[in-house]
Amino acid sequence: MSAAATVTSLIVRRKERHPEVTKMSLPESITTCLSPAVHYMVCKLGFEIKENYDINNFVSKRGEVSWRTISERVCYLESDQSIDYVKSVQLLGPVCESVHLHLRSLTTEQFEVQYALWFQWTNATELFLEVFGVLECMQVTAIALSLMKLTSCLERALGDVFLLIGKDCPFLLRDLLASQELAGVFGRSVMNVLRVFIGSPRGLNLRNILWHGFASPQEIPVKYCSMLLFLTAGLGQLLKRYLVQNKLSLVHRPYITFSNLEELDIFPDINYEVLSLTEELAKRSSFVLKIMLPFWISALTAFRQHRYADCITLLLPQLETGLRLLFTTVNKCPSRLLTAEPSSLYTTLDEMLAKQLTDEEINQLPLILGEPAVEFLWDFLNHQEGPRVRDHLSHGEINLNEFPREIANQILGFAIILLCKFSEEEEFVTLKEHAAIKPLITCANCYSSRFHPIARLKKQLISLETSLRTSLNLVLECMKSISSWSELPVVSEEQIQAITGHERCTEMQELVSLITGILSQLQHHLPPSCYILDDPLNNLLTEELLTELCGMQIRTLYCPRLLLEVLVVLRQIGTQCHQVSEQVIVCTEMRYKQWVNKTLHSRQRHNYLRMLKSVKFLSPVLRLILVLITLELNNIHAICQENPFEYQQYLKFLKSILQYTENLVTYTSPEKNKWDETGQLTYRALIKMKTFNARKLTLMQLATQKKMS
Repeated sequence: MSAAATVTSLIVRRKERHPEVTKMSLPESITTCLSPAVHYMVCKLGFEIKENYDINNFVSKRGEVSWRTISERVCYLESDQSIDYVKSVQLLGPVCESVHLHLRSLTTEQFEVQYALWFQWTNATELFLEVFGVLECMQVTAIALSLMKLTSCLERALGDVFLLIGKDCPFLLRDLLASQELAGVFGRSVMNVLRVFIGSPRGLNLRNILWHGFASPQEIPVKYCSMLLFLTAGLGQLLKRYLVQNKLSLVHRPYITFSNLEELDIFPDINYEVLSLTEELAKRSSFVLKIMLPFWISALTAFRQHRYADCITLLLPQLETGLRLLFTTVNKCPSRLLTAEPSSLYTTLDEMLAKQLTDEEINQLPLILGEPAVEFLWDFLNHQEGPRVRDHLSHGEINLNEFPREIANQILGFAIILLCKFSEEEEFVTLKEHAAIKPLITCANCYSSRFHPIARLKKQLISLETSLRTSLNLVLECMKSISSWSELPVVSEEQIQAITGHERCTEMQELVSLITGILSQLQHHLPPSCYILDDPLNNLLTEELLTELCGMQIRTLYCPRLLLEVLVVLRQIGTQCHQVSEQVIVCTEMRYKQWVNKTLHSRQRHNYLRMLKSVKFLSPVLRLILVLITLELNNIHAICQENPFEYQQYLKFLKSILQYTENLVTYTSPEKNKWDETGQLTYRALIKMKTFNARKLTLMQLATQKKMS
């Protein structure tokens, strides 16, 4: 039986005995995750030519990099003049060796005097000086870590240079290096030198094989780190000339900061006891390839030393490697554990987390991991409104010195869970009850998405002010502001009547009647405990209703495109409702103070009174919309039951509500103050809602029909 078959069999047997946990044994035969061609390119090709070049051929005594002599070693194919990567790596190998020996011959002071100035353009001079110090380091993972940090910061700096000329900076490094904009600044031949090292899957591709967890610590020659350090200084020299000649200055984009860190607080704080347990666990867990173990040990050491960016830089690629091992095992495609050849794509994290494989077979990895684990990975790495830690870190968008412990704690906590999950059965049983590990497992098992659009819409709709999770749900809460209207200071009814000389307009009665009619249509879609027809405009009851509805679980994994389109519109409606509410609160408070101080002109007084009348119906109308949105959200998966015509009709209905709320934002703005028009606008919108509900095309109605059929 093959190694892969043995592992798969073991997974199945253990899953049958323990459905809640799946474990895997490690094939001992894995000595590299690089395919034969990539391994040859990275580990051997650059060492085949044994020549000792004089360093003076490549750098002057004043420290100026000679790009001409370096770029002469880049070769091109006769057929199409594209780069011949094999021959280029072969010829550049001795150059890298010469540069490496040169840098090692310098003291720290000499290196700083000669090169520090030329790293300033990266906005990370200290990091590049730190990389120089690592060249003599004997720690096995130090070079790989330095290269990952160097390439991410270099990419960010090159993006800043791109924006001197271009507008939209390419997301991928290979596209950035191939751009006309950078060729215009540095020269095409210079960019081609970089592409040999980091810009193409046909070259050394050092950035990708490290950041995606393919290269083990021993497989990255230190001379390539020295060469990229040297080339970065050379780019600084070229850029200086370009800026002076064109009278330009380089502007660095601000770093991305992680906001609302308390919202990312899932696992308890990882202490030294947990770290010690994790180090031993990593040595035995089948989630860790033995050749990659040094990365895990170094990541834990970095966390102990409060080097949180280093910890996560080391850990993220290893999470990907472990998941790729699982993916290739359970889906019976062991060859995909290795880097693919340049002509094909390697197995990425996005593919590993997908619902289906490329041949439309069901991907077994999400089933093995379980929904909480997959949702965590999507939240922290993929969802657009999540922290997207891997993207931001690998593309140099984060200040490494200010990487938050909170995020490092969460990712390390998740990694510990995977180590436990794929440990030996007996050990896992013991770990589940260990006082230091049990809280982590409990938190992991209870995790649900926080950054999927469904979760974000729930967050937008309601504020649970009295619950323990208030600190995790801070912004964009429509109901909180709407329900506060009743507490705002207003002029008494007698004062209004004294000025207007009229009783309440019949318009208000008509609107209340419409609201009540729509609520009666919704009543049987609500939980039995929520009966709203006795007092349809009661603020507290509506907020309690939304609290209960938003507590219902909704499946977030693998939502179809149509569902996501509907979510976008629902969220836009919620945002507009919030904006209206905020405008009303600000305007009411300001006008009341002016009323008391008698600073309102006659026209302003009458406009203020019209506003107060409008607020009386706007508040229940917006609460009605939020109840409607929440009911639709809870039945969002019913969208799959609609045929194309019904879907378009439904989307048209939602967009009409969105248009209504957008108009309300305009009419209630301080610049417009069109309070009379809000009544007419609201009346038309309520008629549309009532009519559409009567056609039974809402998602809540479709879901009810399915249950009854």
